Amino acid sequence: MSTARPAPRPLTVLARRNVTPNMLRVTLGGPGLAGFPAGQAGGYLKLRLPTGTGRPCVRTYTISAQRDGELDVDFALHADPQGHAGPATRWAIGARTGEVLEVGGPGQAKPLPPGHDFYLIAGDMTSLPAIAVNLAALPAEARGFAAIEISDAADRQDLPCPAGVEIAWLVKEPGSDPDLLARTLRGQAVPAGSLYAWVACEFAAMRALRSYLREERGLGPDRLYISSYWQAGSTEDRHREVKRADMEALAA
Repeated sequence: MSTARPAPRPLTVLARRNVTPNMLRVTLGGPGLAGFPAGQAGGYLKLRLPTGTGRPCVRTYTISAQRDGELDVDFALHADPQGHAGPATRWAIGARTGEVLEVGGPGQAKPLPPGHDFYLIAGDMTSLPAIAVNLAALPAEARGFAAIEISDAADRQDLPCPAGVEIAWLVKEPGSDPDLLARTLRGQAVPAGSLYAWVACEFAAMRALRSYLREERGLGPDRLYISSYWQAGSTEDRHREVKRADMEALAA
């Protein structure tokens, strides 16, 4: 049986709009979406971004929403300390209706598994699309706490979630205070019972959260999803190398 990945799909930009000042939504669809499986919100796409060199730059983005013939992809608009935006941000800002982009996927979502008494969630604007999908999928009786770093107070979103889940919006430039998310979760009262934590954020913030959740809370892989989506001051390629080295050190 062949294990080759399916060929990328040519998807068409159908629309583009700002969800908040620092979050831009691009809607993709067109004939290339034919046969795309349903129910993929929260999964991910591999965007093959043009570079002008003939070789695309591949970046991974969450499917924020899926409708008949359409996929929404949300882009956090941020730049490095020198003000240089990455290739995905540049593409999203310049995307025009009718433009075609090659896209791989879908990749598997990382949802909040059912059956736990309390959920701790932490992330920043890069993981906000995945957090939004996960919160909306929780059962009505679920309880939990989500801490989300945003660049500006105007970047708050009205996220559908159970009444028993509190959302704390932390207005501080993501990556500028790597301990902020861990401090916030550490200060949150957690009731007795089964706890599950879901974390996706900047690399240094992820490490601080990992120390808290693994060492202090004692959460193993069955009760913890944790990932870094980016690294402050690094390119995507450099972040990938650092992330790989970090995982190898943990496994040693």
